[in-house]
Amino acid sequence: MNGTTSRMARRVFSLGSAGIAAARRAPNGSTWLAASPRLLSTAASAGGEVTAAPKGEEKAVASYWGVAPAKLIKEDGTEWKWNCFKPWDTYSSDLSIDLQKHHVPTTLGEKMALGLVKALRLPTDIFFQRRYGCRAMMLETVAAVPGMVGGMMLHLQSLRRFEHSGGWIRALLEEAENERMHLMTFMEVSKPRWYERALVVAVQGVFFNVYFAAYLLSPKLAHRVVGYLEEEAIHSYTEFLKDLEEGKIENVPAPAIAIDYWRLPADATLKDVVMVIRADEAHHRDVNHFASDIHYQGRELRELPAPVGYH
Repeated sequence: MNGTTSRMARRVFSLGSAGIAAARRAPNGSTWLAASPRLLSTAASAGGEVTAAPKGEEKAVASYWGVAPAKLIKEDGTEWKWNCFKPWDTYSSDLSIDLQKHHVPTTLGEKMALGLVKALRLPTDIFFQRRYGCRAMMLETVAAVPGMVGGMMLHLQSLRRFEHSGGWIRALLEEAENERMHLMTFMEVSKPRWYERALVVAVQGVFFNVYFAAYLLSPKLAHRVVGYLEEEAIHSYTEFLKDLEEGKIENVPAPAIAIDYWRLPADATLKDVVMVIRADEAHHRDVNHFASDIHYQGRELRELPAPVGYH
C-alpha cells in the first residue's frame, strides 16, 4: 500500500512547473477570462522534500500534500490579482430589475417587521446623515450577515435531517458573499474612522445573535425582515445616486476590484458601481421575500428550486 501511494505521489509531483494549460469558462458561458494553472513551481519528492525552483522561475509553496495555488491569466495576458474572488465568481449585473417593487404587509408579524426596519433607519439617518459612502460601508457589514446565518441554519438542518436543501444553502451563502464584496468595494472608496469601525463591531455582534434567534423562531419573518431591509437599501443607494448626479459627491473612478467583479468598463465611475450594487440589493430583496412567501404557504424552502446565481 505504501509503495502504491509513493508511486502515485511521484506521478503527481512529476508535473513540476510545466503544469497543465487550461482555459476556464465562467458559469454563464463567458470566456472573457482564462485560467492557466501552474500546479507547482517546485519539484517535490514523495517524502515531502522540496527542491529549489529553476533560476528565474517564481517560487511557490509546495508540500507533500500537493496544495499549490493556480496562477490565473486574463485574456489580455495580465495576471489575475484578486485572491478574494476568482474569474468565475464575476458577473454582469442586471440593471433592468424593477426597483419599485414592495411587499405590502398583511399579517401582524409582517407589519411589525416593516415597522422595525423603519425604526432602525432613523438612528442610521441621524448618525451618517448624507455621508453615503460611510453609510453604505456600515450597511454592508450588516447586510452580509443574514445570508450567512440562513445558509448555516439550512446546512445544519440538512445534516440533521439527511435531506437536500434544494440549492438554498448555496443561494443564501452566495448572497452573503455578494454583500461582502459590496463592502470590499466601499472600503476602497470610503476609509472608515475608528469610531465607525467600533460601531460596526458592536452592531454586528448584536445583529448576528438577534437574527440567529429570529431565524430559529420564525424563518418566514426573518426572511421578510431582510426583504424590507433590502428595500431600504435600494432607497439609500437611490439617494446616493442623486447626490452623485448633482455633484454633491465626487464621481471618482470606480475601484479596480469593482471593475473586475462586475465586469465594468475600464472607465467606469463610482456612479456605475452604485448602480450595480443597487441592482444587487433589489435581487436580494426578491430572494428573501420569495423565501418568506414559501414559508407563509406552509412549505419548506427545499421544495422549490433556489434562485442560485440570481444575485
